[in-house]
Amino acid sequence: MPIANPQEKFIHELCLTYDSEHQFLEALQQMNQQASDGELQGMIQAHIDDTQQQIQNLEQVFDQMGQQPQRQTSQAAQGLVADGQTSLQEAQSEAIADTLIAGAQAKVEHFEIACYQGLVTGAQQMGQQEVVNLLNENPQQEQNTAQMIEQSVPQLVQKAMQASS
Repeated sequence: MPIANPQEKFIHELCLTYDSEHQFLEALQQMNQQASDGELQGMIQAHIDDTQQQIQNLEQVFDQMGQQPQRQTSQAAQGLVADGQTSLQEAQSEAIADTLIAGAQAKVEHFEIACYQGLVTGAQQMGQQEVVNLLNENPQQEQNTAQMIEQSVPQLVQKAMQASS
């Protein structure tokens, strides 16, 4: 897809983010099945619900921009998902797997925050206030999720340390 102006750049990034959210939703569903810590599972389930809402918000943004929702494969999202899956295959215990899941999810959250910040800035520069309003919900949810995950990591690591001794 040629990118000749700021609106085409915005649509390109929107398509990449839309694909990323779909890839991450599938990965979250897999991680939720692999997680053994109940609190971690609860956080993942809450983020699955958030991600489904974020996808709907993105679909509304496409509509506001006069576009059909379209996915353009995000190589970055594929890489983050593949890294997480590879690490999980190496986990020697459920407790270690939980720490790896939390770490992978934290990386994804920060990637998503950066994606949404770029989209919000682009929408602001184009004067698309309705799009800005729709997009602003998503990075806030991502930041909240990142914070919850990061707060849970010490407890998960402690469990893993106790399980391995």
